[in-house]
Amino acid sequence: MIKQDYILLILNCVKYRYKALKQQDTWLRDIPSSLLYFHVIGDPQLKTAFLFDYKENILYVNCEDDYNSLPRKIMWAFRAIESIYNFKYIFKTDDDQILIKNSFFDTLMKVLNNKSPPVNYGGYIVNVTQPHISQYYRVHPELPTNIIIQPIRYCNGRFYFLSRDAVEYLLKQKKLIDQTYLEDYAIGFHLHSFFKENMMHIKTNEIFIDLP
Repeated sequence: MIKQDYILLILNCVKYRYKALKQQDTWLRDIPSSLLYFHVIGDPQLKTAFLFDYKENILYVNCEDDYNSLPRKIMWAFRAIESIYNFKYIFKTDDDQILIKNSFFDTLMKVLNNKSPPVNYGGYIVNVTQPHISQYYRVHPELPTNIIIQPIRYCNGRFYFLSRDAVEYLLKQKKLIDQTYLEDYAIGFHLHSFFKENMMHIKTNEIFIDLP
């Protein structure tokens, strides 16, 4: 096991590789040296479950590389990190995000190091109070039109973090999560309420902006 307390996973794909390169040329150059990052790309032809390209900071995982496969992609990425690294937290964001608050990761890691009791899950908290049909298919027409969103609290996919204990719990739910479509909602839905007892709310809309 390689000791690495904090790891940042950034969902990417071959089609939008240029977005990852844009991130590497801008804010990723200035993240703390103690934070290791990987862009996560799906490759269904991969002969193994996952493959790390340390030179390019890419984690390839054995699944389709499309939007509908994002829950499977992130779960395979969790499996890869859990298999190789002795970590405290996984941070997650997307390839269309630009960090505008340079001190964010330094501050967050200091807070998490000193938090008692430890926080297992955090990000911009979405509080769903009534069941409804997701409208994301209007933005991503490849999605089914009948996805039901249940009343839960979950963290928006722009950025969230999970403790090692939370990740290990989610890996036990991998088969269920693999059958879903909305990655951030699926993580929150299948995460046990125990890990949400002291969720950390982060105003990520003030920390990240969408890639122009």
